[in-house]
Amino acid sequence: MCDLPIPVRVHSALVVAAVLLGWACLVPVTVQGQDGPSAETALVIHGGAGSLSADEMSDDREEAYRTALRAALREGNAVLQDGGSALDAVQAAITTMETDTLFNAARGAVLTSEGTVELDAAIMDGATRNAGALTGVKTVRHPIRLARSIMEDSYHVMFAQDGAEAFAKQQGLELVENDYFITEARRSGQGQAPADPPEAPGPDEKYGTVGAVALDAGGNLAAGTSTGGISDKEFGRVGDSPIIGAGTYAHNASCAVSATGQGEFFIRGVAAHSVASRMRFGGLPVGTAAQRTIDEIEELGGVGGVIALDREGNIATPFSTGGMFRAYVDPDGSTTVRIFDTGAAK
Repeated sequence: MCDLPIPVRVHSALVVAAVLLGWACLVPVTVQGQDGPSAETALVIHGGAGSLSADEMSDDREEAYRTALRAALREGNAVLQDGGSALDAVQAAITTMETDTLFNAARGAVLTSEGTVELDAAIMDGATRNAGALTGVKTVRHPIRLARSIMEDSYHVMFAQDGAEAFAKQQGLELVENDYFITEARRSGQGQAPADPPEAPGPDEKYGTVGAVALDAGGNLAAGTSTGGISDKEFGRVGDSPIIGAGTYAHNASCAVSATGQGEFFIRGVAAHSVASRMRFGGLPVGTAAQRTIDEIEELGGVGGVIALDREGNIATPFSTGGMFRAYVDPDGSTTVRIFDTGAAK
């Protein structure tokens, strides 16, 4: 016979019944992710890919990039460790890189053929496949925040140029003059690729993106990308970064992806969605799916890389260029920063 007093036994039974019904103290029990809550989180970021060379990059500049990647990773991971969502982590990491002039996104972005800065960005929620994107923005300080606002505060997925600017103003996002984004290094051409066509990139071409993919404790994925595009691009040119399925994609059923490279080829190859499709319909692991996608982009004539993350925390970062700025925190909490080596995952 149970030794518990009758009132305690009754109370216990009521609690069990309440939990089974999804109610405890009249508060609904929420289950996140398709397979329920998970204790594991992961975050992967990139700062662009291009014809980088360890021999041509000074030790000081390399360390500056590594420090910047660690800072962005730290900001995004702090969100996850505090129980925040994958979307919040992606936004935090990218916002940090949009502020750092080392990267070709927001402040520090490359210049167009007209000597101005035009910015693109996108974000996607893997749980709902809701997304927000923008292109051709010239005054929004943090394009990734505008992408998030488009996703959550409008019926639409993508705004362009004046329409995107007007929506940003309507939402009260911080606006700046275009000169804010232009650094002296970009204006003088230092560290910026010459005006070569995409088929013949300059020696320090980074192709223009920063991105992040995250897995939160609820088992949900998210992806985001922000870019200044390719240097000396024609007025109005749009790359893959803001195009859902090309440069940015997230779906809990497969993976989250952010791409960087020659956008025209990533658009034609629908690169980000290709990684997810190879996993979902082909049964491939994320590493194989990501590598085969990069191989296909090469077959089309383009180069670049992707970062990809699945719901088990498996990470892939394949690229076909001289290097790719990237860093990640895996589900074990280990932090890795890489630039030139070709290691694709932990």
